[in-house]
Amino acid sequence: MAGHDHSHGGAACEGASQTGPGNSSTAGRSGGHAHGGHAHGGHGGHIHAPKNFGPAFGIGIVLNTGFVVVEAAYGYLSNSMSLVADAGHNLSDVLGLAAAWIAAILVRRQASARFTYGYRGSSILAALFNAVFLLIAMGAVIWEALVRLVHPEPVVGTIVMVVAAIGILVNGVTAWLFASGAKGDINIRGAFLHMMADAAVSAGVVVAGLVIQLTGLAWLDPAVSLAIAGLVVWATWGLLRDSVAMSLDAVPPEISPEAVTGFLRDRPGVIDLHDLHIWPMSTTSVALTVHLVIAEDHPGNGFLAETAEGLRTRFGIGHATLQIEAAGGPACRLAAACAA
Repeated sequence: MAGHDHSHGGAACEGASQTGPGNSSTAGRSGGHAHGGHAHGGHGGHIHAPKNFGPAFGIGIVLNTGFVVVEAAYGYLSNSMSLVADAGHNLSDVLGLAAAWIAAILVRRQASARFTYGYRGSSILAALFNAVFLLIAMGAVIWEALVRLVHPEPVVGTIVMVVAAIGILVNGVTAWLFASGAKGDINIRGAFLHMMADAAVSAGVVVAGLVIQLTGLAWLDPAVSLAIAGLVVWATWGLLRDSVAMSLDAVPPEISPEAVTGFLRDRPGVIDLHDLHIWPMSTTSVALTVHLVIAEDHPGNGFLAETAEGLRTRFGIGHATLQIEAAGGPACRLAAACAA
C-alpha cells in the first residue's frame, strides 16, 4: 500500500527504518514520522460516525439567546444579582454552544494535503474553549456577588421566581436535546453539562426568590449567586481537565496502554514492538501508531486487518497504523530512542 505521513505529538525522534512486503526504506521528517512502505489496517477507522446534532445546536442557541435577553432585562428591573448572574452564565453557554456547533461541522470536513486528519481536533478545542470561557464568566459573577453580600440591595422575589422557572424549562429542554450524545463525545458532553447546570441553577434561584419573598432577606440573592458559581465551577472542572489532556494528545483514560501493548505482543509472529503512540484525533475518535517487529517476513494483509479490528473492538481505537519490521533487518532508530 502506498505510504503516507502521520504527524503526531510525542515523537521520540525523526527517522524510521521499515521493512514491508518487498520493500525496505528509511525516511525522516521533522516533527513526525514519514512512513514509507507500511501497511494501514482498519481504515474505516472510527468506532462510529459522530451523530449530527446540528438541529439541537440551532434550537438550543435560539432558545437560550431569547432567554438571556429576558433574564438580563428582568434581573435589572428586579435588582436581582442571581438573575443577572444566571443571564451571564446563559450567555456564556450560547457562545459555548456556537463554538461546539462550529466544531461539530468542521469535524465532518474532508482531509486536505495540509490538514491530513481533517479538522477533527476542532472538537477538542471547542470543549477547551467551553470550559475556559465558563470559568472566566463565573469569576466575574463571584466578584459581583461578593460586593452584593457586603452591600445587599432589595430584590423583587416574585419576578425572580417567574423568570427562573422559565429558565428551568428552557435549559431542561436544551439539555434533553444533547442527552443521547453526552457519554460518547466530550464536545457534546460540554453542551449537555452546561444546560443541566443551568436547569439546576434556575431551580435554586426559584427557591431563593421564594425565601426572599417570605422573609425579605436580600442577602440571600448574592448568596445564591455564589452557590450557582460554585456549582458551575465544580461541574466544569472535569470538562477542563479532560479537554486539556486531549489537546496534549494524552492517551484517553478509558484505554490502558499496558493492555494495548499486551494485545499487540500476543499477536502471531510479533517478537517486539516500539514507538507506540495512542492519542485522540477528536472527541470521538482515537488513533494509534506502532512499529511491530516480526520474526519472519511480512505477515500479510490478513494479519493487519485482524490486528486493527482487535484494536477497534477491544479498545475503541478506530484508526490504527501498523508498521512492520523484520527481525534481523536494519536497526530502527526509533527503537533505541524509545528505550532510552
